[in-house]
Amino acid sequence: MDEWTGEPQAASLLTERVGWAVALTTGMVSGLLAAHWNADDVAALNSGRDGEGRRLPSNAWMALRRLGWTVEPSEGTCVNDRIVRMAQEQAGRTLRCAQWRSELVAGVLGTWPADPSRRTADEWVRVRAAVPGGQHLPSGVINGRTRQIAAFLKSNGRLPADVFELEGEPRAARMLLLSACDGQQATIERADVPDRALLRLQLPTRPDPRSYREWTWVACPVVLPPTVPAGAVLHLPTLRPDQGRVRVDLAYTHAVPRAARAGHTVALGVDWGLNTLLSCGSARLHGDGRIVPSGAGAMFRAAGVLAKQHRLRRLGERLQAKSDRYRQLIGGDEQHALTARHGVLNNEIRQVGARRSSLNEALARAAARWAVDQAIAAGASVIYLEDLRSMEARGMGRTHNTRLAQTVRGRIADRMRHLAAETGIAVVTVPPRNTSRHCPRCLTPLRHRKAPDAPTVPGWKWALCPGCGWQGDRDQGAWQRIAARGLAHQAETATDRTTGTMAIRTIVDGLEEGAVVTPAVTGRIPLPDRSKNGPTRPTRPAPRRRRTPSPARPSAPAGQRPEGHAHTDRFRLPRAAARNQGVTTIGPPSSGPRPGDRAAGRHRPRGAALGAGFHLHAHATPPRWEPLLEPDTLVRLGITRPI
Repeated sequence: MDEWTGEPQAASLLTERVGWAVALTTGMVSGLLAAHWNADDVAALNSGRDGEGRRLPSNAWMALRRLGWTVEPSEGTCVNDRIVRMAQEQAGRTLRCAQWRSELVAGVLGTWPADPSRRTADEWVRVRAAVPGGQHLPSGVINGRTRQIAAFLKSNGRLPADVFELEGEPRAARMLLLSACDGQQATIERADVPDRALLRLQLPTRPDPRSYREWTWVACPVVLPPTVPAGAVLHLPTLRPDQGRVRVDLAYTHAVPRAARAGHTVALGVDWGLNTLLSCGSARLHGDGRIVPSGAGAMFRAAGVLAKQHRLRRLGERLQAKSDRYRQLIGGDEQHALTARHGVLNNEIRQVGARRSSLNEALARAAARWAVDQAIAAGASVIYLEDLRSMEARGMGRTHNTRLAQTVRGRIADRMRHLAAETGIAVVTVPPRNTSRHCPRCLTPLRHRKAPDAPTVPGWKWALCPGCGWQGDRDQGAWQRIAARGLAHQAETATDRTTGTMAIRTIVDGLEEGAVVTPAVTGRIPLPDRSKNGPTRPTRPAPRRRRTPSPARPSAPAGQRPEGHAHTDRFRLPRAAARNQGVTTIGPPSSGPRPGDRAAGRHRPRGAALGAGFHLHAHATPPRWEPLLEPDTLVRLGITRPI
């Protein structure tokens, strides 16, 4: 609602007015970045001192003003000082982020290798010493910058001077950083309803306001998601126009338990995968040093979402190749016949990229929420996951390499840390070396096969230990190794002072020897002693049996009790019984129903004869307390009807 006129504002009008304010700030941000995108200015901003030696403020807009980096709106446009603050804050944050990239590129250029595609061991030592924090920096980051510089060298015939020549000035994001303002520009407070908040801010009434009268206060109700606690303190959000609506990135503060660095007894191990994105399970550390797994673990499968992501990636690559060809044909001629089609194609490329980003964000939220819920259900106080930031997919084919390289492991880990911090659960990364290669019980190198029912076919999914005889899914063994390694090395956990992330960076041989999983002891009932220490013939005579003649052959698995010791069960085993099957496998059902199948006692899954599909074929033995169906009924899709 517009507070000046008292009239309600439509959503389309509100989006338009926010877009006008975003356009004003974006223009000033672009001007600041173009004027100060150089090595000297970025170094001066990140030095922490101004020209007189005074300490620069932590707020980016105040630091820019201390350095004298001002900006003015376009001529004839009237904006207040808070709009300028938002532009300076956004530009200052971008320039501060460029310092780390500048030092990284400078370190790579200073130790440029003889062969950029493959560094030697000595060259790796030199580049890590030249890069800030290079000792624990993932190798994939250094390799990525090396490939970027190599592409510049190939196209220009020389190495770039710095990152500012290697990369152009960044594009200003379309958003309003209301956190840089005060109550004279925007306020937020909770409404009477717990899930509502009221945001008040000044917005222009036209694209180019000429006076302060053309800025009016607008009251916007904000719907709070259920994840925001009722007692949380709300902060001024960031507004982003998106597809005809205004998105609110709301920050809030509330008290959470402190996550412990060590002293954990129950941990959740998480293993990364491709089709099976996450595999996890809990393990318990006992007082005598034994590490025992709790249950068989669980899996988070996202094959459908990853397949759609792969299709969108291929579509984006084809569109980008077509756009590059259009640009070659146009050759800088704005009056060319393909200029309009080139613009439409670029817009489609941006939409495909936005769709991929949306899928990645949704997948990261779902996977992280699932993993944290598994930890809460298991009562774990820490989550150990592999540190795969330096993993690079090579030698597995173009499609497989690309799918591995474009997974969202970083986003899932960040989201997992955020969700786990709300419940006081620590998230610690561990080195991934040999987590899927060695046996979780005896640390012997595993032999990998295709499936449990194909022990001689080479593959990678099923693992067998030649030492202790353990076998199981490769990912299930990996999460046990990760949880055991984390619990054994928890005293070596280090915390980053700047980011607060926890990590186990090195493996100690003495601790790794104790990072083995002991199988849980099942409480089986001991069998009675049947040793022959006395006479085996009973002293009491056997009861007199009914004088009923025995049938020629059993007519059913169960029926009238015959005379004597005639076998009452099925007279032969089903066809699938002779196959090599594990506890989680099932052979294909027999062919269609034939007369006498039920009487002969053959195995036939319910619903298989009706073509019900895979899910009715995958079945388990019914529990003892579940009543069996009558032999004269057939169940399909929950409907019972007589045969």
